[in-house]
Amino acid sequence: MPNIAVFLEQRAGELKKVGWQMISKARAITDQAGGEVWAVLLGEAGGAAVAAGQYGAHRLVKIVGGDFAVYNANTYAAALQKFCAARKPDLVLVGATALGKDLAPKLAVRLQCACLSDSVGLKYENGFEIRRPIFAGKCFIDATPRTACAVVGIRPNAFTLGAGAGGPAAEETFDAALAGLNPGAVVKEIRAGGAKKIELTEAERIVSGGRGIKGPENYKLIEELAAALGAAAGASRAIVDAGWVEYSHQVGQTGKTVGPNLYLACGISGAIQHLAGMSSSKCIVAVNKDANAPIFKVADYGIVGDLFQVVPALTTAIREMGA
Repeated sequence: MPNIAVFLEQRAGELKKVGWQMISKARAITDQAGGEVWAVLLGEAGGAAVAAGQYGAHRLVKIVGGDFAVYNANTYAAALQKFCAARKPDLVLVGATALGKDLAPKLAVRLQCACLSDSVGLKYENGFEIRRPIFAGKCFIDATPRTACAVVGIRPNAFTLGAGAGGPAAEETFDAALAGLNPGAVVKEIRAGGAKKIELTEAERIVSGGRGIKGPENYKLIEELAAALGAAAGASRAIVDAGWVEYSHQVGQTGKTVGPNLYLACGISGAIQHLAGMSSSKCIVAVNKDANAPIFKVADYGIVGDLFQVVPALTTAIREMGA
């Protein structure tokens, strides 16, 4: 009977959706194989017990005994190490976010256990089997950890949210007793970058633009369509390198890896580097005037046409539907 610990990441008191997605998947496993799902929270977050229970957690464990107000890799890893040593979960799930990709390997080293990053599948049959992409997303492998515990990074949106029918999770407190710990570094200041936007890695819908937009002044077409869809605005490496769009919008192997329900690629040819960052999207729609563009090989739906005609028409139609 596996016990699964799920790390709940928060930013300024707001819990990341990937935590609820991981809990939903973990609960589906324990309902079949037995065991419990433990939502693990460092610090405070309002309503966490209610939400954790609704998505399937049996318990919400609040770790205290340290300064968790601001993320510090050494402090967080030390606290989770002590928790895992005491409670001995069979699996620790961490969202494959910027924070999670930093935390997961550090925790695994402290626990001397297996670590699998950026995973997109998880099942249990007499042991855990974790699916993750390799070769820039062109293939997948199913890996089985050989250690008593394993730390697994889960790509946001890889799992769907559960029905949300449960009551509040039972609350517990775990004292990590980190007084006297030297974190090695201290965060002095956090600066937010501009107005709050939908985070690419957590977005359910993304509209991305590529070199086909012809110039930075035309990126507004992508942003307008994204706004109409309630989506995040992304970009290919080509227009980021050209200085048309900030790097924070880049999707791809050297940008952000995403897996939304809908990915709309406008004027993007479909280079391997870009496909590596978005090929796990549930539904891919491509708009390109070149019928032979590689993006159409991975697209579920393709529109062969001039994006300067197609994108404004889509924006208008979507706005009218929502009016």
